Amino acid sequence: MSHAVRLPCDEAAIRSGPPAAVSEPSAGPWVLAATILGSSLAFIDGTVVSVALPAIAAEFGAVGADLQWVVEAYALFLSALLLVGGSLGDRFGRRRVYAIGIALFTLASIACGIAPSVQWLVVARAVQGVGGALLVPGSLALISASFDPIRRGRAIGTWSGFSGITTAIGPVLGGWLVSHSWRWAFFLNVPLAAIVLLLLPRVPESRNPKARGLDLLGASLATAGLGGLVFGLIESSRRGWADPAVVAGLAVGGAALAAFVAVEARSTSPMLPLALFRSPTFTGANALTLFLYGALACVFFFLPLDLIQVQGYSPLEAGAAMLPFIAVLFLLSRWSGGLVARFGPRLPLLVGPVVTAVGFLLLALPGIGGSYWGTFFPGVLVVGLGMAASIAPLTTAVMNAAGEESAGIASGVNNAVSRAAGLLAIALFGIVLAGTFGQDLERRVQVLPLSPSAREEILAERARLAAAEPPHALQAVQASSVRQAIDLAFVAGFRAIARASAALALIAAACAWIWIGRDDSSGARRM
Repeated sequence: MSHAVRLPCDEAAIRSGPPAAVSEPSAGPWVLAATILGSSLAFIDGTVVSVALPAIAAEFGAVGADLQWVVEAYALFLSALLLVGGSLGDRFGRRRVYAIGIALFTLASIACGIAPSVQWLVVARAVQGVGGALLVPGSLALISASFDPIRRGRAIGTWSGFSGITTAIGPVLGGWLVSHSWRWAFFLNVPLAAIVLLLLPRVPESRNPKARGLDLLGASLATAGLGGLVFGLIESSRRGWADPAVVAGLAVGGAALAAFVAVEARSTSPMLPLALFRSPTFTGANALTLFLYGALACVFFFLPLDLIQVQGYSPLEAGAAMLPFIAVLFLLSRWSGGLVARFGPRLPLLVGPVVTAVGFLLLALPGIGGSYWGTFFPGVLVVGLGMAASIAPLTTAVMNAAGEESAGIASGVNNAVSRAAGLLAIALFGIVLAGTFGQDLERRVQVLPLSPSAREEILAERARLAAAEPPHALQAVQASSVRQAIDLAFVAGFRAIARASAALALIAAACAWIWIGRDDSSGARRM
């Protein structure tokens, strides 16, 4: 779900882009149509996949770690290769690289839709992430390079408005598709991508003659580092912390990330210029992004599982349950920009994450049953209010800290951080949910009038989380009690996740207090 939320520096990346290419004004509508539809692939895909997870679990008998990989395989390659994807477009042609990204994303979507196993699906999602790393920065760069400064403002408004519409449609459309088959969640991308590819010949090609060099070593180390950490964290819940593969994954991940920092510090064309972090505000804004977007991604990964598997919502109802969050973001975006103009970014970035934390705590309150309006709606709405107050000030803080000459790379770094935040948080908090669920389920099962063999059979299913099923040999009354124990155990796990996410949001506010607005005289402006 979080991938459907426009990230903090999307529009800033357009405004700070390279000089416009010489193109006929008549090409403008084709550029907008191609970039809006291309962006919608990523926006809608993020929403639809979250709602599809329970159906995927049911068809393949997937455990919780498998579902994490379905999301994380995509997020891993997207976050690690996002900056390189933008550099490839600058060097080899933005339209060409964008087209390759669309084509790769589409082929991977087809592979996802025909997946015969969860392992196949995970590999296809990884390829989809590579395609996303090419098309996401490409859509923004094409707008920036195809419109002169006078027309660029209107183009930004059009792109932003339609992006908001597609984001709002995504949850409901995704729920409707999943109610027929989760495979349509991926096949949906095919006709949209076909339209984009038909439009692209009318889009002018552009390059940046001063493009930065390609940091392939840095990209490889970032992928290996994030991948190793994510593998170790996710698989620890399935294999245990002492498993050699888990230990090796964590060790390789940590070593690769350390090597990544060393390489970036010495590289003449780093994908992550460490000099940007001389600015306290830039450092604080990215630390805030890491914690706030990590919390958001985590809650919205597990919330659809709670709604569908425990609360009994249909996929369509679960998708619609997210609409208040998206509507508040869309309707209050201009208002949050006014907050920056009046108070600067520091105050909104103190208040916004705190409000978001309150929303997460509200989401920790519901048990099983009850009206949506009295259970989940208040939390979803308040989280939307907190994020609406945070996004525009966060963009402003990043761009002001970097200065005009570094604004483009700064916005790219912040986008990559926001995506890596979700990647790591889902992997880490999956351990929290699995541990809480297992302990709570064991406690509840011990007091039920069951045979020792039945208890063992139930606890052997706990890796499936809320998708676990009571043993078939149980009587109806016993099976009902076990089903209730499973549901209550998942609620306990989700509550732990929501509270931990609230803690992350408060840490994000602390980052604003410590760093945002401090003296940047020695910061990135002098790069």
